[in-house]
Amino acid sequence: MKIDTHLHVLLPDQFSYPWTETFAPLQGRFSLEDYQAASAECGIAGSLFMEVDVAPEHSENEAAFFCKLAEDPANGLLGVIAGGRPENDDFPDYLDTIAHPNLKGIRRILHMAPDEVSQSEIFRQNIRELGKRRLPFDLCVRPDQIALTLDLIDACPDTQFILDHCGNPDVAGGDHVSWAIGLKQLAERQNLAVKISGIPAACPPGEANADTLRPWVETTITTFGWDRMLWGGDWPVCTLNGTLSSWCEALDEILSTETPENRLNLYAENAKRVYTL
Repeated sequence: MKIDTHLHVLLPDQFSYPWTETFAPLQGRFSLEDYQAASAECGIAGSLFMEVDVAPEHSENEAAFFCKLAEDPANGLLGVIAGGRPENDDFPDYLDTIAHPNLKGIRRILHMAPDEVSQSEIFRQNIRELGKRRLPFDLCVRPDQIALTLDLIDACPDTQFILDHCGNPDVAGGDHVSWAIGLKQLAERQNLAVKISGIPAACPPGEANADTLRPWVETTITTFGWDRMLWGGDWPVCTLNGTLSSWCEALDEILSTETPENRLNLYAENAKRVYTL
């Protein structure tokens, strides 16, 4: 059984995605029905919708729309990780507005934002507010932002963080050493978990297979341990270099010699705890 903690759904007829204007492969509609078809053979028992960096004025509606969808078990959504702007003074009011039993976390894309965004005191104050509300914060950062990320985590010791996409290593470029050093520094923070997700799209074209992915996955496992890892499909981004099924098959192959308990922790149990499912 798998819980997919990183599902994107793009509905351009309802929401605006400015970043896709220069990213043709993800222009167009990627619906929940499309995902259900793509994941039918993957053993996925439920998924978390992950915000898709909509235009800021659409964040509230995106959160409300998917929290409502999650009310129907037939949709297979276990909850929503909504977008938000912690750098804004009115962020606590925004959290009040989008509050819902199916709201399970918040993410602010940082790897595309100026570095100073996460360094302001209002940003850190608002991330601490998430801790008070028992809402985790998903971190999407680049390897060169490790120092900034460490500063943020250290400033918010009572907030649960999740590092998306194994910290976004340059798999195609092969820079394993410096990424692994940064990952080890991050793992020293006990309020940080890591999400094994996103890395198929970072592989050389056509090489998102078990052999290519193995050293990155195994280093992540060794660094964080089985109690602080989650899995995410990152559909439809994963389709840039394969399919959701091929990603699941590659990871299953890498984990084939691990104990059932370890695989269950990675695929489901840790997600239940971290996101309070």
